[in-house]
Amino acid sequence: MGVTNRDVVAALDELIVLTKLEDQSAQSFRVRAYEAARQSVADLHRDVATMSHADLVAVKGIGKSTADKIVEFVTTGSMQKLEALRASYPPPFVELTRIPGLGPKTLLLLRDRLGIEDLDGLRDAIQREQLRDLPGLGAKTEEKIGKAIERLGMHGKDRRTPAAAAMSVAARVVDAVGAVPGVTAVQYCGSLRRMLETIGDVDVVVAAGDAGPVMDRFVGLGLVHEVVARGDTKAAILTREGLQVDLRVVEPASFGAATLYFTGSKAHNIKLRQLAMDRGWLLNEYALEESESGDVVASATEHEIYAALDLEFIPPPLREDAGEIEAAAAGTLPDLVTEADIKGDLHVHTSLSGDGRMSLEKMVAAAAERGLEYIAITDHGENLAINGISREQLIRQRQRIDRLQGRHPELRILQGSELNIAPDGSVDYDPDTLAGLDWSIASVHSHFDLPAAHQTERLITAMHNPFVGAIGHLSGRMLGRRPGIEFDVDAVLDAAEATGCALEINGALERLDASHDVLVRARERNIVFVIDTDAHHSDDFRRVTWGVGHAQRAWIERRQIANTWPVADFMSWVARRRG
Repeated sequence: MGVTNRDVVAALDELIVLTKLEDQSAQSFRVRAYEAARQSVADLHRDVATMSHADLVAVKGIGKSTADKIVEFVTTGSMQKLEALRASYPPPFVELTRIPGLGPKTLLLLRDRLGIEDLDGLRDAIQREQLRDLPGLGAKTEEKIGKAIERLGMHGKDRRTPAAAAMSVAARVVDAVGAVPGVTAVQYCGSLRRMLETIGDVDVVVAAGDAGPVMDRFVGLGLVHEVVARGDTKAAILTREGLQVDLRVVEPASFGAATLYFTGSKAHNIKLRQLAMDRGWLLNEYALEESESGDVVASATEHEIYAALDLEFIPPPLREDAGEIEAAAAGTLPDLVTEADIKGDLHVHTSLSGDGRMSLEKMVAAAAERGLEYIAITDHGENLAINGISREQLIRQRQRIDRLQGRHPELRILQGSELNIAPDGSVDYDPDTLAGLDWSIASVHSHFDLPAAHQTERLITAMHNPFVGAIGHLSGRMLGRRPGIEFDVDAVLDAAEATGCALEINGALERLDASHDVLVRARERNIVFVIDTDAHHSDDFRRVTWGVGHAQRAWIERRQIANTWPVADFMSWVARRRG
């Protein structure tokens, strides 16, 4: 139970961020070397802890120097270079790298000239209008940075962690404690399991007869910066980034009660407890039990507890006291989409895109292995700098797809494109080229600072293009790193309803776009959705879990999601959309 592959990837992620600061460049040789090694470790199908230095160097993308650091980390649990960088760039300063417009050189300039070390110092300097006098900045840049801080939610004392970062921590904890002998089940809970876009803290519940070894493993993890508390069955730690992780160990017979208790919102749990009291029972983190005798009514699984309370099972993303308990009692919960319902993935990249990391052949094979019935290859359109592909490349790709189709008769392979929505709402390629594609999705990849009215018209214009089947990641946001574009939501939803253009529910945890608020406003309308992974690597197909959870949280029904339809029905819908 030593260092895992996830631990090594997390260490390299941090090394990359800190080296960008030290080298004052996101493209330095060392940064690129660490990025290559990070991806190589993430792609490994063997335990890095069992690999020698020679084994590591033999892996494409891992150089001798980085292999030295990985071996050191696996052997000692730490990395000298990383520790030195941590001392130079503490977490409050590193947090500033999340703000758009603040590159490594600018951040170090702010530190050297203004003594800025954290977010409070930066906000104070902006309020005093001190940034505008520095080289390369100015009043307009100062204003943009201030606005980005507010839109990213980086204000106030109770700042939250983006879901992707919280999930990375949760996965490392689950992997580590789940491997402890005697553990029968482990589950992250709380707002992360309810699919909130940002997280306050992480809750993990473990089922084990002996809590001691689990607690020892938990407080000894490499991600632990501080042990906040430790008892016989409960512990809390802080990561270096300030994220709190709470661990609870329960007997296996109580696992369902514990995960139910630690997953639901406070209001959801209060209503469940009231339902139990109405029946003369008590509901807590250990069991649903009779008040007088203490006899257990249900405890092992969440399904059993909901059934005992005469409720339909309520999926975790719905447990917010938003009417779900009343609907479960009446048998009127929405017909929610599940992972098993997803028949196609309509937003998939290959190495032909500059940011894709796997060949067409490998992505298709991975889709077939997952049992998908259809897939759309949507490499970036030609207008995206560096990553876009030409019309000639599209022709050659079509030939490769035709050959692959013969090898995978069970999988319909569609050739598509992720088109770029220009500021005027136009997209890549001429009409004849677009007509030759089976499917296209269009997304905003640039000009994020245009006024809301301009962005609204931009999106609506793209929706009226008959070759645009869906709008991808509607706002273009990257949670915790880049705020999305501002637009008139009602006007865009009106256009989606009028044109039949679908809205994407992007399953990347960094995006979860369209946002929850937009999806809630859209669900009662006659709007079509697609749940996509935006996969750039075969591992990314797993993002369907987050896409489905995000749709469930907004109560989007299965019938509204186009890629739950059989391929013939889907293609008929595309043909009608094209007129």
